[in-house]
Order: sequence, then structure tokens, then C-alpha cells
Amino acid sequence: MLVIRPIAEPVGLDVLVLPVRPSDAAPGGDATAVPVPTAVSPPDGTAEEAAALVPVARLSGRAGEIRTQLRPGRSPGRLLLLGIGDGSESAWRSAGAALARSAADETHITIALPADMTPGAIRGLTEGLLLASYRFRLTDAGDPPALSGVDLLLGDPAAHESTVATAQTTAAMTRLARDLTNTPSSQKNPQWFVDQVISATADLPDLRLRVRGPAELAAEGFGGILAVGGGSASTPRLVELDWHPADARTHVVLVGKGITFDTGGISIKPVPAMKLMRKDMAGAAAVIAATLGAAALRLPVRVTTLAPLAENMVSGSAFRPGDVIRHYGGMTSETTNSDAEGRLVLADALTYAAQQLKPDLLIDLATLTGANAVALGKRTAALYSENDELAVDVLAAIDAAGEAAWRMPLHTDYVEYLGSEIADLYSAPTQGAGSVLAALYLREFTGELRDRWLHLDMSAPSWADGDHAELTRGATGWGVRSLLRWLASID
Repeated sequence: MLVIRPIAEPVGLDVLVLPVRPSDAAPGGDATAVPVPTAVSPPDGTAEEAAALVPVARLSGRAGEIRTQLRPGRSPGRLLLLGIGDGSESAWRSAGAALARSAADETHITIALPADMTPGAIRGLTEGLLLASYRFRLTDAGDPPALSGVDLLLGDPAAHESTVATAQTTAAMTRLARDLTNTPSSQKNPQWFVDQVISATADLPDLRLRVRGPAELAAEGFGGILAVGGGSASTPRLVELDWHPADARTHVVLVGKGITFDTGGISIKPVPAMKLMRKDMAGAAAVIAATLGAAALRLPVRVTTLAPLAENMVSGSAFRPGDVIRHYGGMTSETTNSDAEGRLVLADALTYAAQQLKPDLLIDLATLTGANAVALGKRTAALYSENDELAVDVLAAIDAAGEAAWRMPLHTDYVEYLGSEIADLYSAPTQGAGSVLAALYLREFTGELRDRWLHLDMSAPSWADGDHAELTRGATGWGVRSLLRWLASID
């Protein structure tokens, strides 16, 4: 993995990166770039060379814009001019992502940074570099050349070591969530996911892990998880991972949908919709990674994560549309569509959290509905909560992390659509507003935590169809960065 370190003097300088920013609008109205003074003077007159090159290269200075100048026979051998836009954390994240791609074939680069570099800007740059350099490949071919080292040239590197370390941990956990989600379901089943969690917790001994298998799930009444996993030869699991520091004053429970593959069950999906269903456990991957991150960063908040894991397959033992499922705690659901399976496993986990764990706050993440993408597009999650303060705080963390969500309504009038003649609830009403109705269904299982619960439907942004900024094609790890930002903000 790419190593990023703050330094005070350049060593082994092969590629030097110098920042440029937009100047005031030129008389013709076009923005032009100007070099940004750096904390440490770059060597060999490169600053003067950059100043001369900027107008010739017609740079605007927008975040992520890059121009390369070759310098044969001199050190550094290459000079990169990097647009940093307004210098905000977001702009530096975009700049770092663009730089990671532009310098992908280099082994080492040095970035001369401005003297007024803020911790947020350092964090954005570091995360952008690490996340945009992510690749997932299953092949016997050798790995292609990759950027392996970045030096951040700063006047006082020690002042930024903690920020860089936090960004590296955040990026590492996001990359872990991407790895878990990208892994094909030919390798990935509930027990495989459990094994990955066990491996990831090996270096974090303060975490407590409990895994329930089919016998325990049956004995304790987790009927939704058992029903969804009943059609597969790979039996379901429930992961409970707990980070409980001594100084914690707030207890948060995170719940993540963990369907390791979703055929749709008897309500089978068409092949194009089924092909990427290895991503249907992205919510579980995100909450597990965020909890690992909280432990690695020693955040002073208790975090308990629940990851209900199942494979939704078609067989003689698969649950059927029209079945009535008895969930943990006794509430029943009439299943109208076996492809609406995620809410059934979440219902068990949410009830268990509310009745047994009794946290201060309850949040779930789920690749729950295609309606999310219809309403908000590919890059934005749908957020639901009755708690205005919680919604504002989480949205602020999502925005700061560079992810996106939009708060959606929980219409009281729609609750009547959940009514079943033979059970407490329909699992998936057919009146439209799919994302809203799914959220209303989940709310019914939150009990006394209803006013302290928040739901994120993140099906669409959990996957990227191509490279974009710090995202790479495939799983995005959506939610890890946002959750860590939010958890770090809790008093």
C-alpha cells in the first residue's frame, strides 16, 4: 500500500510536485493559475521554472489539473504542476486523487506543500492519494507498477503526523470495505466474511467479537436471518463486534446489511441485475470497517456493530412470497417479494439492538433499494431519521468526508401500506415510493429507539461504474469515511 510521510527536507528527489491555484479572473474573463508559495523552498530553481511554465501551459489552477515538465539530466527529473482549486479539504482530495492517477507509474514523488496547509487539507490530500490508488485484481499476472511512496514537504512535519496517520487509517478501512465488497461471491459467503473479520481484529485485541451460527440464531429467534439464508448451502451468521473504551460516554450501534449474494430468491432477478450482487453486503462491510477504524483510532465512543449475513439463493428450502416470518422479538412479516430480503435480516438486528443493547443512537446502512438510485442518482445515499439533530450531524460528517446523502421524508400517510391481513407487516408494499416504504418498515423494528435511529439507503453510491475523483471502478467503501468522521465528533 502507498506510504505517505511528512518530511522537512527532500531526499532522493525524482519527481517534484508544486501546487498552483486560480488567480483572479483575467480581463477576458478566463481564470488563470499562479504558483503557490511553499513552506520549504524547492531546489534547483524549480519555483522560478514553474512560474514561467504556468502561463505557457494555460493552467487554470482548478483542483486536480496537472501538467508535467520533463527536466532531462537534472534533479528532479520531472516537475508536476498540480491545481489545488480553493485549497479546501475537498479540493485537495480531488488534487490528490488526480495526482495518484497521473503518477501511477512512478515509484516515489515529493509534494512541496504551502506554508498555510491546514489539517483538513492534509487529510484530503492523503485520502485522495490513497483511495484513488486502490486496485482490486484476482489474477496470477504480476501487479502493474504502482506509486509506493509520497513525501509531503512541510516546514514542520511533526505537526502533521497525527493528521496523516488518521487519514491513512481512514483510507485503509475504506479500502478494506472495498476489498470485502469487490470479492466475488464464488469466494465470499457468510463464513468467509466472518473469517475476514477475525483476521482484521487480530491486531486490535480490545475488540470483542461474537458470531452466532444457525443453531444460536434459531435458539434466539432470529427468524428473518434464518429465512433469507435458508435457501443456501452456505448457512447464515450474525456478527456482533464491540469497541468499548473505558472513557466512552456514548454508545452507538451500527447495523449493516450483509447479503453475500442475492439472486432475488424465488422472486429471481434478471441476469443483468444479478451480476453485481456481490455488492449486496456493502453495508455490513462499511460498518465493520468503521468499527475497526474506531478501535484503531482509539475513538472515545462505544461502537457495537451488527452484521446479519446470509446468501439469498433459490432452492427447495428457500423462503417464498406469501410466507410469514417471525422476527427476533416476535413481530411478524408477510413476505411479498423474496427479492426484498435485506430488510428482513435488518429487522432482526434492529430489534435485537433496541431490546438488548439499548444504545444511545442506532444507525443502519444498507444496499436496500433500487429506488434510491431512481430518486437520487448514482452517487448520493438516501438518509431517513425523525431526529433532526442526528440527521444534521450525520449529514455534516458525510459532507466533510467527501461523500453525499440527501435527507428524505418518512411520510406518516404511507404507514398504512405496511398493513398485512395475516401478519404485523408486509415486508415490501407495492404502492411505489420504494425507498421510503423500506425505511418505514425498518422503523417499526426500532422500538424505543425510534427517535434516535437513522437509516442510510446506500445501494447506488456503494458501487462506481468508473473512476471518479477518489473513487475507483467497483466498490466504493461508501460510508466508512462518513461514519468515522461522525464517530470522532461525538462527545
